[in-house]
Amino acid sequence: MSIEIDDTEGRRIPVEVVPGALRVGVRFAARPEGLSWSCTPAAARELAAALVRAAEDAERLSSADPVTVAAHELRRGDVRDGDRLMTVDHVRNDGASAHVTWRSGAGRSWTQAYAADAAITLRYRRRSED
Repeated sequence: MSIEIDDTEGRRIPVEVVPGALRVGVRFAARPEGLSWSCTPAAARELAAALVRAAEDAERLSSADPVTVAAHELRRGDVRDGDRLMTVDHVRNDGASAHVTWRSGAGRSWTQAYAADAAITLRYRRRSED
């Protein structure tokens, strides 16, 4: 599985997560030689749970009031308001429609089509553009 995160200077850094025999490997491609570490599956679950809790706390602190935007204005990292965690992974606009790929807190992803001007209420709005 591969994702991207921002480093402290705002650069996008690819992160590769690889299951191995009794270990979970993580490789940060921040520089040519990369930075790698591994941990047990139990430690990986603890890290994942801690990251989810921190993300929820950060979203709670970032804005007391949800914001509503048109579907064509969604950006990667926007988090939909609701009882289930849904984060925008990708948006493709084709004029009248916005095709939004969502990622769940459990890592599942799916694409939904919306009218470009459909109102989408967000719990968290990513500040910087990708």
